[in-house]
Amino acid sequence: MTLRSQPSAFVIAMSTIYPTVAAASRPAARVAVADKELPSLTPLRGIAALWVVLYHFAVSFLPGLNIAHTTEFIGKGYLAVDLFFMMSGFVMTHVYYERLAQPSPGKYWGFLSARIARLYPLHLFILVLFVATAVAADAVHYALNGQPHMIPLTGAQSVTALAANLLMLQGLNPSELSWNYPAWSISAEFIAYLGFPLLLPWLWRASPRAKLGVAAGLVAALFVLAYLKHNNFNQWGGSCILLRCMPEFVLGTLLYAVYRSPQFPSVLGRDWVFLTLLAADLVLLHFGLSDLAVVLTFPVLILAAIANKGMVAEILNAPVLVWLGERSYSLYLFHGLVQFATMRLLVITGHPAIHRITGVSGLALVAAMLVAALICSDLCHDVIENAGRDYVRRLLA
Repeated sequence: MTLRSQPSAFVIAMSTIYPTVAAASRPAARVAVADKELPSLTPLRGIAALWVVLYHFAVSFLPGLNIAHTTEFIGKGYLAVDLFFMMSGFVMTHVYYERLAQPSPGKYWGFLSARIARLYPLHLFILVLFVATAVAADAVHYALNGQPHMIPLTGAQSVTALAANLLMLQGLNPSELSWNYPAWSISAEFIAYLGFPLLLPWLWRASPRAKLGVAAGLVAALFVLAYLKHNNFNQWGGSCILLRCMPEFVLGTLLYAVYRSPQFPSVLGRDWVFLTLLAADLVLLHFGLSDLAVVLTFPVLILAAIANKGMVAEILNAPVLVWLGERSYSLYLFHGLVQFATMRLLVITGHPAIHRITGVSGLALVAAMLVAALICSDLCHDVIENAGRDYVRRLLA
């Protein structure tokens, strides 16, 4: 989802250090509707992944800094998942609206097998690493203390949870079925995929008035979620998962219909529109204001990012952000493993309780964890994520 053109001199020079950077570089310009690439969504996805990683790491390892007393921006990082859901609905519609125009069992399986190939190999690989890390940590704990600690039968990081993860069902009850806790969102998204090929043909052919009515109903559902949970969208358990994921995913689908519409407002491509939306979101996030207000700005922010062909697009499509976006899925899943391994290591080494880690030590630890997560995601992006996707596609064809 990046722009194609000749790489800049800077990127050519960088490619001698890191060859993938040159391939990732694209100058900013609005693509034609028929083009299969969407500018700026890849780096936007990378920024969202980094945001949620910092949120999870800071909550666990930086409580002593009292970051919330300075800004709520990092503490609101869970809202990156809402942005993911909307972008996913948008991208799925972009890729499949023609292929699924006339639904059939073969097309349904083709879509579903492609989604399995995209999500499952890396998810399974990291799940195996989770279990191996847990077993190794328990063995070391037994060697040091003489106290056995077996994987439980039920609860989080249990045998039952392992079975749920193998079936991609952990999102139904993440607090009891998680191993890699960030993976609850890919399970919820997979549930959305099950209905997508059936919903898309009807929704795409619906009249503008019908689409508007559906959008109003979806926004109303988000208002209900905000009301029930006191405007806190950090919900990843029970029925609230569906009330959070499904409306946002379908909103992304409707958002693509707006993008394809002849009446698409060209003003959204102006730099000042994106920057104004971004500034509004930063203010809302900094002061910890309404989650619902932030979520409702995401659709316009996505459209503004895609439509932009000026300075904003040049910044968003910088090589480092495109590189980050291409590894966003790996980073999102790997950071949970890095956090899990760090927690186990702290327990084994007898480190004081996490809330007693000093500010400097916490910052150093978070920086080291972030570097480890980025390195792991880069190493596995091609070898596991892409190669596994291609293999599973051939297997399920």
